Amino acid sequence: MTAPSVLVHRDLDLLAEAAAARLVTRIADAQAARGAASVVLTGGGAGTAVLAALAAAPARGAIGWGRLDVWWGDERFRPAGDAERNETGARAALLDHVPVDPARVRAMPASDGPDGDDPEAAAERYAAALRAAASPGGGPVPVFDVLMLGVGPDAHVASLFPGRPALHDERPVVAVRDSPKPPPTRISLTFPSLRAAREVWLLAAGESKAEAVRLGLADGADVSRAPAAGARGRDRTLFLLDRAAASELHG
Repeated sequence: MTAPSVLVHRDLDLLAEAAAARLVTRIADAQAARGAASVVLTGGGAGTAVLAALAAAPARGAIGWGRLDVWWGDERFRPAGDAERNETGARAALLDHVPVDPARVRAMPASDGPDGDDPEAAAERYAAALRAAASPGGGPVPVFDVLMLGVGPDAHVASLFPGRPALHDERPVVAVRDSPKPPPTRISLTFPSLRAAREVWLLAAGESKAEAVRLGLADGADVSRAPAAGARGRDRTLFLLDRAAASELHG
């Protein structure tokens, strides 16, 4: 796994604008090199702020939106269109405002989807979609260009919470029940899938995230205590923070 780099911005607004600009560049570069690009989105305050900043950025025209594959790192297992779903927030902030190809926007199944109220079946359905999009012989998931993750106050990422079995699951996608953060039922990528990304960006803003950020960056951190410490990219790992979230870092 790559050693993380830390970039600190004055506040959430500047963090979101800077991350959006960086995302334009990464997507455009990937499309120039390989014809298409893939991103994995996250919810939460910082993740949604980045998407809103991207929607407002004049440079968004540099992205070939019809050649962009959109995935999610986790999802609340709620009905389609529910306000708690990460997909709903992403559509409102960005996806409804840009010419993405609907067939390339791969939302995680909803609880009123084809699998009904069965999160295990829904997780396997998403895993099958990832396998179908992966390069032949290249593993169970695509090599994502950028995978964004929020960092929770307890240092969770995606829906991988401290001390929970999903931290050690080798399947690409898992159902998460009894989440300590509501809603209790979720679907999440696992560490092997997160680590398939070329770049992993961990986003955190606010003083409530400071301890989690410190744990996520600590040398030899216990991933079972601080899942953020286990989220690393193949080529690059970035912690994109505001000053408050970085307040417990030293040096």
